[in-house]
Amino acid sequence: MSADFTALPFSPADILLPVNCEYAKWSVVACDQYTSQPEYWQRVEDYVGSAPSSLRLILPESCLEGPDVETDIMDVNNTMTRYLREGRFKELPHALVYVERTLSGGRVRRGIVGMVDLEQYDYEPGSSAPIRATEGTVMSRIPPRVAVRKNAPIELPHAMLLADDRERTVVEPLAAATGHMDVLYDFDLMEGGGHIKGWLLGEAEQTGVAAALHALAESSAFNARYGLDGADVMLFAVGDGNHSLATAKECYERQKRLTAPEKWDALPARYALCEVVNLHDESLEFEPIHRVLFGVDPEALLKELMLAYPGAHLGPGEGHQISFLHRDGTGVVTVPNPKAQLPVGTLQAFLDAYVIKHKCRIDYIHGEDVTRDLASRPGNLGFLLGAMGKAELFPTVLHDGVLPRKTFSMGEASDKRFYLEARKIR
Repeated sequence: MSADFTALPFSPADILLPVNCEYAKWSVVACDQYTSQPEYWQRVEDYVGSAPSSLRLILPESCLEGPDVETDIMDVNNTMTRYLREGRFKELPHALVYVERTLSGGRVRRGIVGMVDLEQYDYEPGSSAPIRATEGTVMSRIPPRVAVRKNAPIELPHAMLLADDRERTVVEPLAAATGHMDVLYDFDLMEGGGHIKGWLLGEAEQTGVAAALHALAESSAFNARYGLDGADVMLFAVGDGNHSLATAKECYERQKRLTAPEKWDALPARYALCEVVNLHDESLEFEPIHRVLFGVDPEALLKELMLAYPGAHLGPGEGHQISFLHRDGTGVVTVPNPKAQLPVGTLQAFLDAYVIKHKCRIDYIHGEDVTRDLASRPGNLGFLLGAMGKAELFPTVLHDGVLPRKTFSMGEASDKRFYLEARKIR
């Protein structure tokens, strides 16, 4: 019996893998990492040198506002075309890849690489689509990413989708089937990224994945799981790469406007490559994402923060406690009777307005040590936030819509997805 992915938002894809290259130099971390640490990307540049690499096929986010961004984007697209012309890829038709990623701390994160149907994904708050965003999408962040993707012949994914698979029926059974699958890659990742190994699923394994996803998407079981009645099924929540997937959706919507509806299904841009990971994977931990403001007067900003919320004060107390640090000290601002459910929501609502008003820069930092280092420099102010429990994710999104922007991160920066697989989108 062949695998039946009919009506599911996730299915096999024609996956491209690099050939005749050193995988350790090919695979680089997601472009939205280390945005305030140019020295990281310089080390990667020095290590890769002139070797074929996904570094030449992406644009680190730190470069999106650079003076040469249009030229950089053209170089990326030209390199993609050249790599295709030179036969730098082999194609795995109608494929799913089982991935075991040994993280920097030694734990193993398991996932399946395939493609999602962007018709079944919506990033708007309150969406009823099978695939939903977990954080508010900042529309101003989409155009520069669209500029990178709109003329690109291929995509390289760093988006990870989470399935609330408490019984471990979708991904985990593949661990016991690796002896029956072909190994596609097996190597150490650069810059302390750990190790990665991937296998090509056979027909039997694909059939098992499809059956498990259909069961997970069954409406009555879904509603019983969350104490709902008649709610639309949310099969996946976007764990990493919210803006990346939103960009893919926008590019697809643009192509739809130029294409007859009966041809939409044939558009390669209708689909996007992603990795599906079980929310209950033991390696998966939600890490807080901290904030650092650059080019500010810390004391003036904190004063304005307290003025923005009635009764807010320095020091601990009842309400949302927001920890801060700068060159001259550390402390806590307490906001009593908050309207937001999470402290990050209280803080982010203020910071969004503050950054616009004062035209300063904000960055979202993975890792407390990096936050402390950046916040200790003159003119900077850091906010340290607590972690969200991952069991809260699906119920919160289902009941309240998307979370505040940059509420959580799935691990430290070095544990983020590295680019490896690709797919033609034109």
